[in-house]
Amino acid sequence: MGQAWGFGRYGGPEVQEFFDRPDPVPGRGEVLIRVDVAGVNPLDHLLRSGLVDGLDGGRPFPRVLGMEAAGTVLARGEDVNGLEVGDAVFGFALTGGGTYAETTVLSAPNTARIPEGLSATVAATLPVAGTTAVDVLDQLGLPAGATVLVNGVGGGVGLAVARLAVGRELRVIGTGSTAKREHAEAIGVRFIDYTAEDVAAAARELVPDGFDGIVDLAGGASLRTVAPLAQDPRNVIAVGDMSVPDLGGRFVERRVDREDLERSARLALDGLLAPVITAVHPLPDAPAALATVENGHASGKVVIKVA
Repeated sequence: MGQAWGFGRYGGPEVQEFFDRPDPVPGRGEVLIRVDVAGVNPLDHLLRSGLVDGLDGGRPFPRVLGMEAAGTVLARGEDVNGLEVGDAVFGFALTGGGTYAETTVLSAPNTARIPEGLSATVAATLPVAGTTAVDVLDQLGLPAGATVLVNGVGGGVGLAVARLAVGRELRVIGTGSTAKREHAEAIGVRFIDYTAEDVAAAARELVPDGFDGIVDLAGGASLRTVAPLAQDPRNVIAVGDMSVPDLGGRFVERRVDREDLERSARLALDGLLAPVITAVHPLPDAPAALATVENGHASGKVVIKVA
């Protein structure tokens, strides 16, 4: 038996609970891992709220929170290739196993070995934020010297996008609240504080001819404010708001396979995809870790150190 943090029904934070569960049995195409570090993401509380379908693997309640982790392979299911017992790995819990737990199952095609020299803490931040940054900038395909607006730059994904964009020699403008300024500016972002400035006016002053690309992480009214700032609406890429086609833009095309993970790990080793980890919580503090992200107060990446 091992401890896990999850939820007994769909709802808000009040449905969350700690519980003991036996080690999951890896099914076909899965690996059982001892979790060292789990990443915390907005997707976690959206799944708990019942707002996202298809990522629970049909598992019964109570369900374990969390979508990404790094750890050590303890056992393999059938039809697992390229991963062995004892390997240090990182990846996605795409079949509903959750990651806020002492052990869990990861989908093997969406799991990769951690390369030598990369810590488990950094590796645990790459499945969601790291691969999203790679995917969205690949989708934009902007040349060096182009301008990109990262709308909602202060979180884990936003800072990953910005850091990788700076590494690709793009000019990066980012929007966020006052508390997010320091981390964004530290990696070379020209910051627009939406609590103190008119975002559209400030952005037009900086880039009068319009942006070559916009990466939106805020959605809603904020997306509708910045979308007209793009030279070409097709180069507005949204990560969370699926209504972006109504504005002429596109939703991010995600890959999340082993190749994408391995590429993100290489970029992290080279310093081109350096996650800004601002909080490391032990498993008993999982409620506080998720609350920080759910309330929008997290600057950078929050992780839970389990082992």
